[in-house]
Amino acid sequence: MTAVAIREPGGPEVLVPEARPVPELGPGEILVRVKAAGVNRPDATQRTGNYAPPPGVTDIPGLEIAGEVAKVGRSVSRWQEGDAVVALVPGGGYAEFCVVHESNALPLPAPLSWIEGAGIPETTFTVWHNVFQRGGLRRGDSLLIHGGTSGIGTTAIQLGKAFGAFVATTVGSDDKRRIARDLGADAAINYVKEDFVAAVRNATGGHGADVILDMVGGSYIDRNYEAAAEDGRIIQIAFLEGAIAEADFRKLMLKRLVHTGSTLRPRTVAFKAEVARSLEESVWPVIANGKFRPVVDSVFPLREAAEAHRRLDAADHVGKIVLTVGS
Repeated sequence: MTAVAIREPGGPEVLVPEARPVPELGPGEILVRVKAAGVNRPDATQRTGNYAPPPGVTDIPGLEIAGEVAKVGRSVSRWQEGDAVVALVPGGGYAEFCVVHESNALPLPAPLSWIEGAGIPETTFTVWHNVFQRGGLRRGDSLLIHGGTSGIGTTAIQLGKAFGAFVATTVGSDDKRRIARDLGADAAINYVKEDFVAAVRNATGGHGADVILDMVGGSYIDRNYEAAAEDGRIIQIAFLEGAIAEADFRKLMLKRLVHTGSTLRPRTVAFKAEVARSLEESVWPVIANGKFRPVVDSVFPLREAAEAHRRLDAADHVGKIVLTVGS
């Protein structure tokens, strides 16, 4: 099969197509003929040598796929050859074939294309687990999302609104502000021009954000404590500005804040299976009724993965960048 390898740590140019053996199946696994694969920030971090795959996982990048089941392993009960699936995978998505445990795959939602389907596993698993399961977002809560026009951000805006939250988000331009509002954000804050702390408190009538989803870190950590409501929950999923910060922890005590975080890639198959089950029960109906649809920024052929990463690195994209595989 054709796969995209990382020749050495570096820029997008180190992503090169090469021939690899089709992976073999273990018990409970399915082989997916990949139709499309999502491109995500952790892929770029792996490319630069700063995010090694978990032990035993292929060095081929790619954390989410959409495709057809080509073969089923021993003891697989749910899937059959030809089934259309999407899946969260620990690696190997940038290839013509990818192996996934049957419990970490979900049916391709009927309204979505292969390209759209490839853009939902990583974002929906991340948003559902962090905002709803860890953050406990409830109807009527206020949700602040940093990076509202990223793949994670566009998903969080739509799911937050679908489940009855007041949604505020930060974006980097007036054009992105309009896009965030079109997606349903109640307040879209251009952080270049506005202080997001003041803007969030103003938008919520002084209450602040009950849940904050942050992928920035750095100076945002202390400012999130300012923007949070009493008993607020702050969920850290990345550190684009840096993982080292100075913060006044008295705010955390006085407001009774919870600051937590998580990563998905190294979690167990069983843990991801539980998230998948919850997604199918709670989020797949939201997709079916049209209240959430992935935003696709751009599409590249698999062999042009380097160009896709250049688009990712430029940080101008809105929504998901996707690779198409085969015809």
